[in-house]
Amino acid sequence: MTSKPSVLFVCVHNAGRSQMAQGFLADLAGDAIEVRSAGSAPAETINPAAVEAMSELGIDITDQTPKILTPDAVQTSDVVITMGCGDACPYFPGVDYRDWALEDPAGKGVDSVRPIRDEIRKRVEELIAELLPAKS
Repeated sequence: MTSKPSVLFVCVHNAGRSQMAQGFLADLAGDAIEVRSAGSAPAETINPAAVEAMSELGIDITDQTPKILTPDAVQTSDVVITMGCGDACPYFPGVDYRDWALEDPAGKGVDSVRPIRDEIRKRVEELIAELLPAKS
């Protein structure tokens, strides 16, 4: 792993789960961890319910746009976290792949997205604790 860990969150549409995860990691870790997100089949826009759920916690993801997953994005990441992207994610030796089985928020209202958001936050906090161990 490089001196500054790099994390890539991947889901199918890059409109909900991966965008919320990117928002949490950027907010909670600041610039200590490089974070990006992408999708194997990106949507046109970010899921409005995901935007609303994140704004309830003071995290603004409205400036994000869905991006296509590229082999370079995977290869230049230390940790790649997939969320339902399946076999569409290219494999490179030396990259730490993890799969977070999370419900897809597509087509759901904000009431249904909140529990998904909260689970993503919990997992992102655990990831930060792992990647940035407290200096003693």
